[in-house]
Amino acid sequence: MPRLSALLCTIACAVVLTVACSEPPQKEIDRAQQAVESARAAGAEQYAPESFAAATAALQQSHEAVDQRDYRLALSRAVDASDRAQEAQRAAADNKAKAKSQSESAVNAANAAVMHLQARVKAAEEVRVAPRELAPARAALKGAEGALQKARTQLAAGNYAGATEAVSGLDAQIRSETHVVEAAITLKTARRPAKKH
Repeated sequence: MPRLSALLCTIACAVVLTVACSEPPQKEIDRAQQAVESARAAGAEQYAPESFAAATAALQQSHEAVDQRDYRLALSRAVDASDRAQEAQRAAADNKAKAKSQSESAVNAANAAVMHLQARVKAAEEVRVAPRELAPARAALKGAEGALQKARTQLAAGNYAGATEAVSGLDAQIRSETHVVEAAITLKTARRPAKKH
């Protein structure tokens, strides 16, 4: 009797495996497709490209295995695609948060440099530095304000790479103009005649 039970159990398992592998694993493929689409929506193409590419490749391999009627391989590749897509989605969230932080830091640094230059230009005007000497600084400020506006727009849209690019090099350029204005202030104040009492 125990042998008969073992034999029936073995036959039942074989039937289940045969039936399970005789049809395409559509449910798993659909689940993998949803996971890939969720990863894409989370920005994985941009923020986790390697993981996302691995997920889409595994999904493609699953479809190819179905075409070749290798349903076990199709199942394996679909499960792999789903796992990789979820990994890509997590990595994208992490990398996107880092990109946002770096972008905000770059925009804030450029903004601080612009505000400092504006203050120094005002100080230069107060000590009567010639307007022609301040013209390059004013032009740099005008360009910087446009770049900052573009960067803020990109930040609001979630395009962190675009925001960082918009202010790339701006901090150094503004600091350079600030040094020129500082030098003009120093030169002007050094030339002032001493007040007579």
